[in-house]
Amino acid sequence: MTPRDRRNAGTQTDAAARPLPLARIGAASLLALGLALAADRVPAQEADPAATAGDIAGSSEDAGEVIRSHGYSYFGDLMYPEDFEQLNYVNPDAPKGGEIVLATTGTFDSMNPYARQGRAYVYSIFPYESLFAESVTNEALPADDNEALYGLLAESVEYDEGKTYAIFHLRPEAEFSDGTPVTAEDVVFTHNLFLEQGLPSYAGAVKARIEGATVIDEHTVRYDFVEGISRRSLIDQVGTTPVFPKAWFDETGARLDESRLETPPGSGPWMIDEVEANRRIVLKRNPDYWGKDLPINQGRHNFDTIRVEFFADTIAAFEAFKAGEISYRTEANSRLWATAYDFPAIQRGDVIKEEIPDGTPPAPVGFVFNLGKEKLQDRRVRQAIALAYNFEWTNESLQYGLYEQRASFAQDTDLQAEGVPEGRELEILQSLDVEVPEKILTEPALMPHTSSPDRLTDRGNLRNAARLLEEAGWTVGDDGIRRNEAGETLVLEMPLSSNADPTVESIFETFSENLGALGIDARVEKVDTAQYTLRTRDRDYDMVYDNYSALTGAGTGLRQVYGSESAEFSLFNPANLADPVVDALIDVALESETQEEEDAAMRAIDRVLRWTLFQIPMHYADVHRIAYYKHLEHPEEMPPYALGVLDFWWQDADVAEELRSDGALR
Repeated sequence: MTPRDRRNAGTQTDAAARPLPLARIGAASLLALGLALAADRVPAQEADPAATAGDIAGSSEDAGEVIRSHGYSYFGDLMYPEDFEQLNYVNPDAPKGGEIVLATTGTFDSMNPYARQGRAYVYSIFPYESLFAESVTNEALPADDNEALYGLLAESVEYDEGKTYAIFHLRPEAEFSDGTPVTAEDVVFTHNLFLEQGLPSYAGAVKARIEGATVIDEHTVRYDFVEGISRRSLIDQVGTTPVFPKAWFDETGARLDESRLETPPGSGPWMIDEVEANRRIVLKRNPDYWGKDLPINQGRHNFDTIRVEFFADTIAAFEAFKAGEISYRTEANSRLWATAYDFPAIQRGDVIKEEIPDGTPPAPVGFVFNLGKEKLQDRRVRQAIALAYNFEWTNESLQYGLYEQRASFAQDTDLQAEGVPEGRELEILQSLDVEVPEKILTEPALMPHTSSPDRLTDRGNLRNAARLLEEAGWTVGDDGIRRNEAGETLVLEMPLSSNADPTVESIFETFSENLGALGIDARVEKVDTAQYTLRTRDRDYDMVYDNYSALTGAGTGLRQVYGSESAEFSLFNPANLADPVVDALIDVALESETQEEEDAAMRAIDRVLRWTLFQIPMHYADVHRIAYYKHLEHPEEMPPYALGVLDFWWQDADVAEELRSDGALR
């Protein structure tokens, strides 16, 4: 069974409830480089009977049978055959043209998301492509199959059965937007650029996995992988690294680790046309895009212009949408969704309000404990703090009952740990060379506590929390403040970005109110977006509102997000989680040779992550809540795993003109 089949009901955390890519662009950009958690989950492609190891330059004599394919998956067949004409869900006759206008909040002062300094925005990655095709918005591509990757800059990939190397054959017609060809030299240059000037967490992970990249000829590049490591996420990692033009970096002297607004030309369908710091970004469709006729691109990249307008806050952005200055909106504010969609454009039918099912696993969002702080290393303290969060009241009173509470890091899939461990999962836990807490082996998987929806303060939960704090050595003084034996007060620094949604701000305030009732000095500090970015990167907080990546399958990215090897500096791991049991289970998952073994190991990982309690789980929804002016259209049968607004939607030009003539759309 695949992750696609696992969904009891598709779920996705509401976008407004979690930090936008803007808040932690480093993590977003690394994900764009291919450090996704989900590994391919189908058996390897059929080997080319005509190919031999000797056909491949530099292959070792014992490379084994050689596989050559138009795509790649770890376990089995590809959904789309080599001669496919289009993706199943697109409209191949979708008209090209028009403009889609989006709103976002916050600021930016850079268009280089790969530098540690500066505040870049996710749209800065749009012009760039990889050897394998990916959605620029980090959604699944294809949106009806996340089992595999299909060639884009590369027309094919070949590798041995043991996956000790991979050779990519580039399409000779591929070119950058300045008309220069994309070559194997550009691919190897980019690989080395990330190693030399990229973020340390990414560079370190790649060096530990990729032995080297070699130019075979102008259109052929070979990667060799380190021996003695898992074969997971090796071919897909190198195949999803963006490719930059070497000549531009040579001519300009630009560095990958420097903040800048100027960008190198890319090979993708979009070009950056206008950048006005903190105000707007405009992308133009490249009319000479080299790949527009490829089967994988049919019915996609339909808008001539993508314009992104920046606003101070979500209310200002919503007012602009109502006025017709913005044409599409993913509604991230539960209060607005429940109460504010009765404005004239809605009443006239000019704006469509819609809920579209979302089949992707929900991002684990919630309050994250900084385990690097000594006071939070006692699990009893974390339990007590968690008991102060009242999901039921928050959902009913602040979020209009629109959400459910997440329990698992693999919510609503068959990787979600249930009950007491048994069968192969129990055997794996018992076989580890590290000590597993007895309660993990003997008690049901941890579920979030329940609270009274009738009032913010659940007295029973707060009594239990007070008891746990007393046991942990934090006692209440005459002033009602908790102190330890050294006389230190129990302070929680919780920064909040100035562009946070008002509902999120209310959640902070009500949560801190309950913490105060426990004698905890909860300090919610609203800071500007640039300072917030710096503080989260430097882990200058006790708790932060953030998200992890959902568990969908085994991949080496698991170590980047949940492992110890880069816990102290990984942008993926805001809790600084470093647990030897989790590390051991990741090894089991990566070394598994059957789907059943992998699934059992992933369930065990979910069980241990939940028991560790490094994050207070919060809400999720199983739909995309969107609103858009009626000139924008999408396929009648939407794919389950991508909303695809900037991918496969299109515009009806006649309706757009009508809306503008009526003054509904500006």
